[in-house]
Amino acid sequence: MQKEEIVKLNEELNSAKPHEILERILSLFGAKVALSSSLGAEDQVLTDMLLKIDANARVFTLDTGRLFSETYDLIDRTSRKYKTKIEIFFPDKDKVQEMVNSKGINLFYESIENRKLCCHLRKIEPLQRAFSNLDAWICGLRAGQAVTRSGINVVEWDENNQLVKVNPLAHWSEELVWEYIHTNKVPYNTLHDKGFPSIGCQPCTRAIEPGEDVRAGRWWWENPDTKECGLHKR
Repeated sequence: MQKEEIVKLNEELNSAKPHEILERILSLFGAKVALSSSLGAEDQVLTDMLLKIDANARVFTLDTGRLFSETYDLIDRTSRKYKTKIEIFFPDKDKVQEMVNSKGINLFYESIENRKLCCHLRKIEPLQRAFSNLDAWICGLRAGQAVTRSGINVVEWDENNQLVKVNPLAHWSEELVWEYIHTNKVPYNTLHDKGFPSIGCQPCTRAIEPGEDVRAGRWWWENPDTKECGLHKR
């Protein structure tokens, strides 16, 4: 798809409802599009919408090897509810082993460079493998989640991965996300009930304090403008 076509598609879908966006994207890309799920609240909403449209639609996630046990439970509960199998991509064990043995098990606390290396091996490389046969990917980004995401569009060109990137919930509020979850009985991570609005790897995620940004608990020792792992580089 040419970038000019993406601009027109974004104009067409900018005011559409999320399920309408998903229907249009599925009609355009078919088996060449997938939902990349972090198992967060937004991605659970999209999983529910997507699989109601097409029970055979592809959903995958990344197992970094350092997830919360509650996240693994959610993978199982979600797969059972929708009678599907969420595909799981793992990091290269040899590269992770070399990194840990040379830099330490909790290297990410030492520097941004170390943290980005860990994210690259545990997330970016597996994601690139997941993208190998796709023309487009769907994710649960919302403009209101963080300063690093404030300018996102519904449809974008992902230059880093050379794919069309679709953000059906770009204009949704957190309140709309949770209203959908409760109304449709969508399974969600129980850590959300314990002060974790954004959940990643266990050692890099904490509960937030009242009044903090929803992503304040991710890589909390860093400045807000560095709090991305590279999955959503713009």
